[in-house]
Amino acid sequence: MNKPKQPVILIADDEKNILYAFKKTFRNEGKVITAVDGEEALKVIKAGIPSLVFMDITMPKKDGLSVLKEVSAEGIDIPIIIITGYGTMDTAVEAMKLGAFDYITKPLDIINLRVVASRALNVVNLKKELQDLELEVKDSYHENEMIGSHPSMQKIFKSIGLVANTPNTTNVFITGDSGTGKELVAKAIHRAGNHNSEPFLGINCTVLPENLLESELFGHKKGAFTGAIDHKKGKFKIAGKGTIFLDEIGDMPILLQQRFLRVLEEREFVPVGSNKPVAVEARFITATNQDIEKLMKKEEFREDLFYRLNVFHIHLPPLRQRKDDIPSLINFFIAKENKAMKKHIKTITDEVMKDLMSYDYPGNVRELKNIITTAVTQEQGDVITSRSLPLYFYKVDSSMDYKVPIKSVKLKEARSEAVRVFEEQFVRYILKLAGGNVTKAASMAEIERQSFQRLMRKFGIRSQDFRVTG
Repeated sequence: MNKPKQPVILIADDEKNILYAFKKTFRNEGKVITAVDGEEALKVIKAGIPSLVFMDITMPKKDGLSVLKEVSAEGIDIPIIIITGYGTMDTAVEAMKLGAFDYITKPLDIINLRVVASRALNVVNLKKELQDLELEVKDSYHENEMIGSHPSMQKIFKSIGLVANTPNTTNVFITGDSGTGKELVAKAIHRAGNHNSEPFLGINCTVLPENLLESELFGHKKGAFTGAIDHKKGKFKIAGKGTIFLDEIGDMPILLQQRFLRVLEEREFVPVGSNKPVAVEARFITATNQDIEKLMKKEEFREDLFYRLNVFHIHLPPLRQRKDDIPSLINFFIAKENKAMKKHIKTITDEVMKDLMSYDYPGNVRELKNIITTAVTQEQGDVITSRSLPLYFYKVDSSMDYKVPIKSVKLKEARSEAVRVFEEQFVRYILKLAGGNVTKAASMAEIERQSFQRLMRKFGIRSQDFRVTG
C-alpha cells in the first residue's frame, strides 16, 4: 500500500523569524516551502505546488489580500490561512469574503497553528463553500470600524463574513450589553452583503409608542387613523433588498410581535388601513441587551418569534471581558478624534493607560469612546494625562490613611486643628487627581475656583508641583 503523499505547506511572509517558526512547527507534518513576497507566493500557488498556504497580509510587491483575491478569482482550490499582525474587523471580513479558509493573528500560537493546519488539510472540501463568500472588496469603513484581537471578537468577525453572503431570508439575532456595538455588527453585515447598495434602516423599538411604531414599520394609508393625512411608506417597504435593523426588539409590544411574526413567516406585510399585502425583500437583523429567555418565561416576548429571529446568533462580549483590546481601541479613538478636531494627540501617559485598563466600563466600548473624546477635547498638549479625563472617572481612594490629630483636650481647639489637617490633605489629593489643573480641581471639589485658590495659599501649596510633565 502506497504511503499518502506528504502535504506541501507554503509559508509566505517577509519576516525570517516567522519562516523559521513555521519550519520548526511543521518539520514533521510535511514539506515546508517559503516565499518572501506576494508575487513569489502567487507564482507558487498558481503552479499548484502547495497543499496548504499560510500567508501574511503585509508583504512586499503584493499584499496577502491581493494574492488571495487573484487565487479566488481563478478558482484555485487550495486552503489559504491569512496571517495578520492586527485584528480589525475589516481585515477579518475581507479575508473571509475573499475565500480564506481561516486567519490567525500575531503573536502566533504553535498549538493553534497545528490545529488550524490539520483542519484545513482534512476539510479541503470546505474551501468550495468558503469560495462562495467571494465578494467585491470595499473601501475601509473607518467610521463604523470594529476593533478587536481577542478571540471572542475574531469569532464575531468571521461570523460577519459568513452570514453576509447568505440569502436575505437568513435572519440575524444580536445580543450583548448596551454599548458593545450591536448596531456596528448589523451595519458590517449589511456592508459585506450582496445588497450593500440598498438601504440600511435602523429603528429602536423603545422610542415610539405602539401605534406609531406599527406605522413606522408597516406604513399606512391616508385616513387610516387620526393624523394620517397622507400615504406613508414604512421601513419594510423603503428598505427594498437592503437591511432592516430593529434594536431593542425585546421592547416590541406583544400585539406588534404577532404581526411581525406573520411578516417573517410569509415575507409580506399589510400597511395600516390597507388590505393589500406587500412583499418584504430585506434582511431582518434584530438586537437586544435584555435576557430574552426571561422575557419569554414572563410571556413578555413570543417564543415562536424568537425562534424565527434567532436563525444566526451573534453575541457581543462586554469590554471588561476583552481588556486586551483596550489599547487598540484607545489608539483608534484618538486617531479618529484627532482627525475630527484637527488635533495632534500622540499618546497617553502610562498612568492613564493603567487607569483605563483597570476600569470595568459599565457602558462598554461606547463609554470608552466617550472618555477618549472628552480627553482629546480637554487636552491642550500632545499627550493625554489624568487631568484630561472626565471628572466622573476619578474615584475617591478609600484606602487613604487619614488620622484625626488630637492636639488639645479642648474640643474647639482640637476640632480646628483636625479641620486644618483635613483641608490640607484634601487640597493635595484633589490637585493630584486633577494633574495640577486648578480649575478642574475646584470643579471636582464643587467649590469656586477662588475658594480653592485661597485654600492653596493657606497651606502654601503650588499647583505646578502636581502637574504631569512630558
